[in-house]
Amino acid sequence: MERSLSMELVRVTEAAALASARWMGRGRKEEADDAATSAMRNVFDTIPMKGTVVIGEGEMDEAPMLYIGEKLGIGSGPRVDVAVDPLEGTNIVANGTWNALAVLAIADHGNLLHAPDMYMDKIAVGPEAVGMVDIDASVTDNLKAVARAKNKDIEDIVAVILNRKRHQKLIQEVRDSGARIKLIQDGDVAAAINTAFDDTGVDILLGSGGAPEGVIAAVALKCLGGELQGKLLPQTDEELARCKKMGIEDIHRVLRMEDIVKGDDAIFAATGVTDGELLKGVRFKGTVGTTQSVVMRAKSGTVRFIDGKHSLKKKPNLVIKP
Repeated sequence: MERSLSMELVRVTEAAALASARWMGRGRKEEADDAATSAMRNVFDTIPMKGTVVIGEGEMDEAPMLYIGEKLGIGSGPRVDVAVDPLEGTNIVANGTWNALAVLAIADHGNLLHAPDMYMDKIAVGPEAVGMVDIDASVTDNLKAVARAKNKDIEDIVAVILNRKRHQKLIQEVRDSGARIKLIQDGDVAAAINTAFDDTGVDILLGSGGAPEGVIAAVALKCLGGELQGKLLPQTDEELARCKKMGIEDIHRVLRMEDIVKGDDAIFAATGVTDGELLKGVRFKGTVGTTQSVVMRAKSGTVRFIDGKHSLKKKPNLVIKP
């Protein structure tokens, strides 16, 4: 992949963030998601790549755009697989709370897991704890391992967990270990990424969430030198059949980084829609919108934070096509 592609992809997430941020706090998550999806799709038409959506808004008959199998880019340039979540945290935007992102990830063709839309059990850590955790180990053992790796007492460790009934036992185990918990309502992509940055105050992600989001988070952690392990959790015969179609006969198999993101190169980009620990959300004043984004590449290990100032008068549709 060409290194210039990194900056091109930021334009995609910026447009999605700017479009969806207009709906912040208005209680209308579908409108926010539609705005992000439409803006992201429009800017993709200007990107020099031959992309195919492998994780998107659904199957072709479920989504009008950014559907699985859709071709993206101008038709020239590197051939890549694309994973998108135009608005990671629709409820977050609707309620005006923290950590909504516009995100995307790409890798060379054939290198991203085509994760079906089902739950995935996940454990994610930053670079210091790579190789120290095991999704099959006990919660306490993993928390102790992260504490050792980060030279902390277990009482200083913070685990981030989605606040769901299915996690009641997990939450109690973490509390019994002596570690602390940050419960979140939505947005486990941001939570997984936060494990790789000390100043976010997050040390480990635990629990189940969407499998597609797990792939996107794994790309980010690959770029950051972190780690995500997962296990698919099919709930129905149809979901079980989809696992087998992917070639996963053993649903108890642990999916490691090399299973989720193959090869040595991948790019991740995200723009904050609402404020979070890592990125500021969109701000509007008159005809100007400001954004904060992060873009990273696995091959080079480069991580860039980008502040953008956008003239909405000169670019009312959030895109100027070449």
